[in-house]
Amino acid sequence: MTDVDHLALDAPLPALAAPGAAPARRHRLHIAVFLAPALLVYTAVMIVPLFDTLRLALYTRVDGVSAFVGLANFRALFGEPRWSEHLWSALGNNLVFFLIHMLLQNPIGVALAAMLSLPRLRGGAFYRTAFFLPTMLSFVIVGFTWKLILSPIWGVTPMLLGAVGLKGWFHPWLGQESSALITLALISVWQYVGIPMMLIYAALLGIPDEVVEAAELDGITGFSQFLKIKLPLIWPTIGICSILTFVGNFNAFDLIYTVQGALAGPNFSTDILGTFLFRTFFGNQLQLGDPNMGAAIATVMFAIILVGVSVYLFGIQRRMRRYQF
Repeated sequence: MTDVDHLALDAPLPALAAPGAAPARRHRLHIAVFLAPALLVYTAVMIVPLFDTLRLALYTRVDGVSAFVGLANFRALFGEPRWSEHLWSALGNNLVFFLIHMLLQNPIGVALAAMLSLPRLRGGAFYRTAFFLPTMLSFVIVGFTWKLILSPIWGVTPMLLGAVGLKGWFHPWLGQESSALITLALISVWQYVGIPMMLIYAALLGIPDEVVEAAELDGITGFSQFLKIKLPLIWPTIGICSILTFVGNFNAFDLIYTVQGALAGPNFSTDILGTFLFRTFFGNQLQLGDPNMGAAIATVMFAIILVGVSVYLFGIQRRMRRYQF
């Protein structure tokens, strides 16, 4: 045997890949190429405006010149009565607006999804379309339509209530401070109940048939089956609907602005953080616009949403993982 043969025998053999092992990781440059356009657009329309808003909240205008004031705008927002009264009032209205959605919109969405998922339901496609259709309507159309419906002068509500002998129950709900915010919240619930309905409906359809069949073999059927078997399995989806409701309500603006205007009448009774921000940033017939204070309000809104989402992601969602397959 020659020296060359000895060298060939002593050379290390190439490592054999274990059965089922993944191929060697390759340089995936194409992933960055495909993600780059979306990342650039998102950065331009979301990230840059966000940081510019945070920067704007730290400045003020003095004799037409922008001057750095640090946290002075936030101190004024929380400390000066002319700002803090509107801030706390708007925040309280926002909480009421959100709670009405949580107590009505999501439970109704669960109930509708449960009924639509019944295997023997006829016309399910029609009902899904009918319940989801208001979601696709413009908020301008929804706002003006309901404003006309509830109008005490030319609305159809007094006539409809009079037809069933309940005309005495009618009141100008959008014109009274005690009922305007609740009425707008109910209109919003009517418009957006289709979103949690469809999400929960898809989650119910995703439950394996084996789980349902096993429950039926154990004698668990009907409402008891939904309560004991299906409801725990869709808790993660209900959690997603809840956090989407939270973010959407603390960003709400369009419906109230369409129906009640920038002043969120009557007497600011429907004023929420979104209308307060708009009125402060752009100004109105009662005050001049102040972009720096408006940016401070926007920063407070961002902080509230960030805290709420973080609590859900790191505190609640982890506990819901046990309900996932």
